[in-house]
Parts: sequence; structure tokens; C-alpha cells
Amino acid sequence: MSTDRIRDGHRIAQLLASELESGASPDAFAVTDADPDVEPTPEGALAYRVRDTATDGTIATVYVQPDRVRVEFRAAPAAVAEAAEAEGLRVRPKAAAPPRTVVFVEDGAQVKRVRSAFGAALGDG
Repeated sequence: MSTDRIRDGHRIAQLLASELESGASPDAFAVTDADPDVEPTPEGALAYRVRDTATDGTIATVYVQPDRVRVEFRAAPAAVAEAAEAEGLRVRPKAAAPPRTVVFVEDGAQVKRVRSAFGAALGDG
């Protein structure tokens, strides 16, 4: 087993987009407004939005930081927080109107684990 971990925010965002578009329910999510040349910033640069294909509504926005990805969920913030915490991911609420939940994806191995948060945002979690 490899001990190498992917800790590059840009690469983690790419892995997450691939996972969402080709995962267990690839028709559920659409990655939109993607910037393939996004440069990570400490505060997070917009990489793409994730839409629910059934409603065409934005459920999350993905930001790239140098060593991680920050996913801001707009849909079902309480359910998303619970699902992400159950997977051992770092979560925090964001004071906004409407409220949001922020989930941090800090290495490539966490990409699979954040899928449950996306499922919760759709009401599948």
C-alpha cells in the first residue's frame, strides 16, 4: 500500500469532480462553471459548482486552496454536516443566509468519503 497522499488542492478538486460525474449515481450531479486553470489561493479560488440534475439547483460550490478543497453546501446543511462528520471529515457551519455547511477535503483519500455528504444534500443520506 502506498503511503503517498494527494494533498494538492487542485488535484483533489479534479478527483472530486471525476468521482461525482462517474460515481455510484453519475446522473445525479453535474459539475458546472468549471475553471480547469484555477490557481489555488489561501482563501480558496472557485473551481466549480455542483448541481442537482433533477432540479438543476446548485447544491455546492467547490473552492481550491493550496493543500485542500473547501466544499460549501447550500442544500440540507444539517444533514450534510451529520453525514460528513460520520465519515470523519472536518466540518463547520457558515453563517450565511440561508445557512451553509462547509466540508474540508484534505487529501485524495477523502474524496470517496465526501460522497455521503453529497447524497445527504440530495436527501439520499
